[in-house]
Amino acid sequence: MNLAMWVQRNGHSAGDMPATAYGNKVVHNYAEMADRVSRIAGGLRNGLGMQQGDRLALLMKNCVEYMECMFGAWHGGLAAVPINAKLHPSEFKYIIENSGSKVCIATADLADEIRNTDIDGLERLIVIGDKDHAALLEADAIPMVETNADDLAWLFYTSGTTGRPKGAMLSHRNLAICSWCYISDVDPYAPWSAKLHAAPISHGSGLYGLAHIMKGSCQVIPESGGFEPAEIFELIKAWPNLSFFAAPTMVKRLLMSPIDSDTSNLKTVMYGGGPMYVEDILQAMDRFGNKFTQLYGQGESPMTITSLNQDFHAMKDHPRYLERLGSVGRSMSGLLVRTADEDDVTLPPGEIGEILVKGDIVMKGYWQNPDATEAALHGGWLHTGDVGSFDEDGFLTLKDRSKDMIISGGTNIYPREIEEVLLRHPSVEEVSVIGRPDPEWGEVVVAYVVASDATEAKPASLDALCLEHVARFKRPKDYKYVESLPKNNYGKVLKTELREIDEREAG
Repeated sequence: MNLAMWVQRNGHSAGDMPATAYGNKVVHNYAEMADRVSRIAGGLRNGLGMQQGDRLALLMKNCVEYMECMFGAWHGGLAAVPINAKLHPSEFKYIIENSGSKVCIATADLADEIRNTDIDGLERLIVIGDKDHAALLEADAIPMVETNADDLAWLFYTSGTTGRPKGAMLSHRNLAICSWCYISDVDPYAPWSAKLHAAPISHGSGLYGLAHIMKGSCQVIPESGGFEPAEIFELIKAWPNLSFFAAPTMVKRLLMSPIDSDTSNLKTVMYGGGPMYVEDILQAMDRFGNKFTQLYGQGESPMTITSLNQDFHAMKDHPRYLERLGSVGRSMSGLLVRTADEDDVTLPPGEIGEILVKGDIVMKGYWQNPDATEAALHGGWLHTGDVGSFDEDGFLTLKDRSKDMIISGGTNIYPREIEEVLLRHPSVEEVSVIGRPDPEWGEVVVAYVVASDATEAKPASLDALCLEHVARFKRPKDYKYVESLPKNNYGKVLKTELREIDEREAG
């Protein structure tokens, strides 16, 4: 199995279909993309002497060349190492060195970060648009290299919010099952015409772009290279049946935009990577219609654990409709999911435990890190570190990362429950709840609030709201008002950083 077969198949059978585009302009069709991919593979193997199984680092902002280079690596039997372009140069250095990548392809805006950094083992830097990149495209095409399904395809480095990032080894099989689950469970609605990459291709957008390559969709890159609401609305008008992946913060930005634009072309917004609060998704559906699918996954089980697709978003007459919207849906088709206690014993519906995952979607392990691999995969199940519970119908509700759970007076308190309540306040735009060490209670609840009008979102008003919906002991003991919440490069709130900030301010 080699994922590059999808590009080659499309090149032969649907060669005149658009494959890549900048904004509303097609750049290459599938016949051209297939030719470029096979030439890049030839240039990497014969021109640069890379061997089957070698790693190719991709330090690139979103661009039409991204998918070409990634599929070029696979066509040549190599493994891709996509690196988040927003990381620090020291993190670039660590990932390239740790992965053993001898060659790095970078976009021009990031090339100097590599040139100015001493990176052990890196032999060649190729910059998109320079003569070395042109040489790859002028190389003799080679036949697609035969690879095994379990061969390394994508070395995904975790976001590294605590300690050094770990490289999750994803095989061709892992990525194929991710793509099949996308077609089966996330977005089963034809046609698949265009995939917008407004989020990093190095992460969820790129992973779900693979299913769209399989289906022959056009990969659309915003001219800005990222997420600008005004541009997103224009691209929705330009591309019928447009789908894109968005972090909840991105959906929130679209909701907050004053632009009143026709969104009838919008097919699907896949949201994930953090909690989408019920109030927010209700507002999003009211504005854009039933175009939303929620997914839950992580790099170690690439974007594939559970999903709540449009069918379930539409079931407004269901007696537990709001509870389901607050869940992350049902397990996807290609894996087993359960919750377990600290001894890995499966828990019944309604009880909260760690989420465990098993199946061919799960990573092979962490690159050159056997201890971390054993900790994550012991017993044959991926231990996600996330905490949740199933209901009687098999819908999973996330509570929090196990490290984010608050224990106050010996009782577990799950921050998301309180965050959901506080977001009902009309002046609360964002909120994150953490635990603060307390000599009497162990921890007390603290809420960091981003408010559009702090005079309206006073502690007394927020307290009253909490007392309407949650037990008194869960009510925050302190409210901190901030202009913004610290987030990582994928839009996730950094609760670790919030706890550090809180500790410094406390004394």
